[in-house]
Amino acid sequence: MTARVFGWFGVNAACLAIGLSGLAATAAAQPADWNVDRAEAVVPVAVAQVDVLNVSPGGGSGPGTRDCGQTSSLTDADFSGGSYTMQAGFAEGEWLAATYTLSAADFPIRIDLTECIFLVSNASVQTTTIWAVGFWEGTPLAGSQVAYYVADDLMMPYIRLGPGTAGANVQFSIDPGDPEQIIINDNGSHQFTMGYQIVQHNQQTQNPCFFAPPTCSNAFPCTDVSGLASAANNWLNGVNCGSFGCPPNGGWARFSTLSAACRPSGDWVMRCSWSPVNCQPGVGPCCLNGVCSVMTQTDCQQSGGTYQGDGTSCSGISCPPPATQACCFSNGGCLNLAPANCTGAGGTPGGPGTSCATYNCNPTGACCLPDGSCVGPVTPSQCSAQGGTFQGDGTSCGTTSCPQPQAACCFSNQFCLMLTQIDCTTAGGTWNAGATCADGNGNGTADACEAPPACPGDLDGDRDVDLSDLTRLLSNFGRQSGATPSDGDLDGDQDVDLSDLSAELSNFGRTC
Repeated sequence: MTARVFGWFGVNAACLAIGLSGLAATAAAQPADWNVDRAEAVVPVAVAQVDVLNVSPGGGSGPGTRDCGQTSSLTDADFSGGSYTMQAGFAEGEWLAATYTLSAADFPIRIDLTECIFLVSNASVQTTTIWAVGFWEGTPLAGSQVAYYVADDLMMPYIRLGPGTAGANVQFSIDPGDPEQIIINDNGSHQFTMGYQIVQHNQQTQNPCFFAPPTCSNAFPCTDVSGLASAANNWLNGVNCGSFGCPPNGGWARFSTLSAACRPSGDWVMRCSWSPVNCQPGVGPCCLNGVCSVMTQTDCQQSGGTYQGDGTSCSGISCPPPATQACCFSNGGCLNLAPANCTGAGGTPGGPGTSCATYNCNPTGACCLPDGSCVGPVTPSQCSAQGGTFQGDGTSCGTTSCPQPQAACCFSNQFCLMLTQIDCTTAGGTWNAGATCADGNGNGTADACEAPPACPGDLDGDRDVDLSDLTRLLSNFGRQSGATPSDGDLDGDQDVDLSDLSAELSNFGRTC
């Protein structure tokens, strides 16, 4: 996903009546590292129904019914329709991927089905997208790729969407009868990754570092609208747009390592269904008293538990909490009570799954404040009262690294980036604490990076005209030849006289 030029021309730049030669000339006029505010290249999309594109590289009827099948997902989006955020800066060659963590007992696993939603918004033509899907043991950076399939429009059809606004759930599966199954082993991380790639857009513009693919003629992947829940497990493989790219110099990056200007606001709308190769039918996770344990279906039901289906682990199983939980009182006491009874008695519930035997009703620890500083030890409520983030019981500021605040960093050409103070200084910019890169007056320059207006009569530079300024002028009154504006020479004739005093008094009391 590509360049900050989106903020000027919009993501539909190539859909406007601008010739390719004009685009090329504009791109050539930009410096090579003038790159991305990727967060600007997004389009909210709502579709009542998402069509299914069922793909199996070896033919056959699809995934069928598998014993012990489970599904891993980072998103809460509906895969059949609803609201999404279309990532319209996504360029040819880029990947979206998600990493899922299982238990060691689940491996090796067999991939049954993957799903990913692609969208078009107000497309003026039918779009054709060549796509690919890949799988890794571990993560894309620390693991190894075990399978890669590219659409050929025979066994694996291209994505065709539009005109108009529409979506496709691209479902990739291996038929159970196919001898070439996708098997993923545990490389020690207990993780696997699946990803989709746009191999070729319907219409890619010129340099993707400066021009987004036009939304009127291309399909794009999407993120959900409920907020980014798993920044460390969503991945982007971006094109190389230099040191200010998304990510810098391209390649694989977790959402958690992307800058705020690059990071999508939600999780990728994709999921993966899989089965443990060594699954034993009739044995699986059982929820009993709020705890998950692997046992036979018969033992689970005889114990009063709820059988969750065949499988080898409790990974991804959320068992209902027990009826009671720890309830803390202001005097430091603790009772195991139902949440309603706890709050009715003036206590504070400790949360599902807690009990007084192990719960600490009086935690203290480090607190990270909005300005990047750390205070502590304090209680969670004391931390919250200061607008901070509690770092956990027993933590200390000596071992806690608090995230530093970002603010507007202004460069000599009035370009603005949201950076920490250290990063801004490293890049040679001027940091403006508390300011943003917002362009409130719409003149194309961030308000924080505009030169302050002139303030006649302000001799000491504090942006108001007061006794301090008048005193400075009077101390230089009568001075001739060589007087400067800061001495009180307001009319520029290099002396301080009645003309300057009159100008000073006419501005007295002014705040700039």
